[in-house]
Amino acid sequence: MGFSAAELDSFRGRTLPDLVGPGLRLLFVGINPGLRTAAVQAHFGRRGNRFYPALFRAGIVDRVIDASHGLDPADRDHLIARGVGITSLVSGATRRADELDDAQLRAGGEALAARVESLRPAAVAMLGITAYRIAFDRRTALVGRQPETIGGAQLWVVPNPSGLNAHSTLADLSDAYREVAVAAGIPVFAGSPPGTRE
Repeated sequence: MGFSAAELDSFRGRTLPDLVGPGLRLLFVGINPGLRTAAVQAHFGRRGNRFYPALFRAGIVDRVIDASHGLDPADRDHLIARGVGITSLVSGATRRADELDDAQLRAGGEALAARVESLRPAAVAMLGITAYRIAFDRRTALVGRQPETIGGAQLWVVPNPSGLNAHSTLADLSDAYREVAVAAGIPVFAGSPPGTRE
């Protein structure tokens, strides 16, 4: 499913629905959808994004999910059955997250708090410290569990899986995601299931 630059630009500002279901334990919060994500209507739909490989390495899911052509219904069902949800801080798609201004991030933080109160996960994991600091006016916040809650849920900040975040390795991502999954009450797999490749 290839897209030209012009075709991708046509998805600027588009949204995609939250991936949530019954039994939600852990809500991952991306900054906002990329253009390819909006085009294929699947969170982290850009080939090469490390989100799904990190979930697998962390033992949160039992397979490496490929959302680059859209999310397979069986993979969507697996995420929901595992108690995992995905949403965005800002709903509109951009080419890069750094196109968002501070006001958009702060408005997204307010909307997220209301959404979390309604969805009632055990934990929320913000994917990216810089966006979190701006959205919630926590200029000195560090990665990890935050002292405050959001909508009654534990609040964590974990590394962003984008390839632009080069200083966080796949191992760093999976360690952080595993820690928050355990805190959210998700039983993680001990290791990669046999016969699967990372």
